[in-house]
Amino acid sequence: MNPQTVSVRVWDLPTRLFHWVLMLCVIGSVVSAKIGGNAMVWHFRLGYAVLALLAFRLLWGLVGGRWSRFASFLYGPAALMRYLKGASRPDEHHEVGHSPLGALSVFALLALLAAQVGSGLFADDEIASSGPLVRFVSGATSSLLTGWHKNWGQWLILATVALHVLAIIVYRVRRGRDLVTPMIVGDKPLPADVPAARDTLSTRGLALVLLAVCGAGAAWVASLGG
Repeated sequence: MNPQTVSVRVWDLPTRLFHWVLMLCVIGSVVSAKIGGNAMVWHFRLGYAVLALLAFRLLWGLVGGRWSRFASFLYGPAALMRYLKGASRPDEHHEVGHSPLGALSVFALLALLAAQVGSGLFADDEIASSGPLVRFVSGATSSLLTGWHKNWGQWLILATVALHVLAIIVYRVRRGRDLVTPMIVGDKPLPADVPAARDTLSTRGLALVLLAVCGAGAAWVASLGG
């Protein structure tokens, strides 16, 4: 920190845990799918975990810490153009949470993961594994969703993750901005007038309740497969 900055809480603990647990679940899902066989049991379990995490993030994007809320990084075209031109307004705080480009990456990754999990619920490899909701759609629909899940879906996610990692490296090397450490410790050195995210025992308790509800919902979806 320099004399003009203070340590400001940007990422609350629930957001940080979501980020890292989701990363581990996605890695595990990819690895277990490539292994196949008995590892598919874990592929399904991790898929349900991702479903619960995505549902939690949707809710937390509405009631979570200030910089975790979708409203804080839902930018319009004008804000994006100002950012690309290096002419962002001071009140936009693009250096605090997700920048306009970072926001696009986050929304794209969340949407692709939702599509991947959703297609997996209806997928059927016609050998040993099928999603819990496959009986609710026609064979043609299941085949279409299976194709997406096994091909385009996974490759688009891997490509988006690769771009995400590349952006982190570029920001570190070319702009001198460390995006990883704040997602670990929660704080960033920022001007004192930047509003901090609320991260208290009560907010963490709320996050735990929301996660439990989302986990129960994912377990119920899994039970539909009989």
